[in-house]
Amino acid sequence: MNLPGDVRPATRYKNSRLFLRAIRQVAVTLVALAATCAWQAAAQTAGQSNSGGSSGSTSGSTSSSSGGSSSVTTTGGKSVLATPAPDAKSAHLAATNGPAPEDVNRKALEDNAGRDAGKLLVRSTPTHARIYINGAFVGYAPQLFVVAPGKYKVELRGQRDNYAEKTTALLPNDTQEISLNLTARYPLHVGSH
Repeated sequence: MNLPGDVRPATRYKNSRLFLRAIRQVAVTLVALAATCAWQAAAQTAGQSNSGGSSGSTSGSTSSSSGGSSSVTTTGGKSVLATPAPDAKSAHLAATNGPAPEDVNRKALEDNAGRDAGKLLVRSTPTHARIYINGAFVGYAPQLFVVAPGKYKVELRGQRDNYAEKTTALLPNDTQEISLNLTARYPLHVGSH
């Protein structure tokens, strides 16, 4: 026998699910609207700063993409690697207009290579691991880098939290191949005794 009291909890549950779904849709719409407004404000700010008549000098200048997601600073002809810039206005990632950070970092490494540059060939198993040289993201494996002689810490990070690292010393006009097998950072299974 179904009593009205038995039906009410199921109806409340169904209504609360519908209510939560509606709230999620409103939240997604508001986030999209806020992102659009932020993008338009950044584009307008970039347009005003570009029309402001910059001198074009590279000494001590900073160029950053819209939204402040990455920056390259040049001081006296030396490039500093691109790093994420904190954006106090938003906790969300902003789309960039300029080159990707890995392209900027790789170019900075190759620009500092000089006459006696060495070559570093980085491969990973599995392929397409993210490559970090001295802590800067420079691309995906496999890849060949032309870098200055010196000591480098090469880290590979896989798509499933796999990891490998190696420190290598590169001599002038030397070519080294680094092939690393990625291993799990954390145990895959936890057992009980």
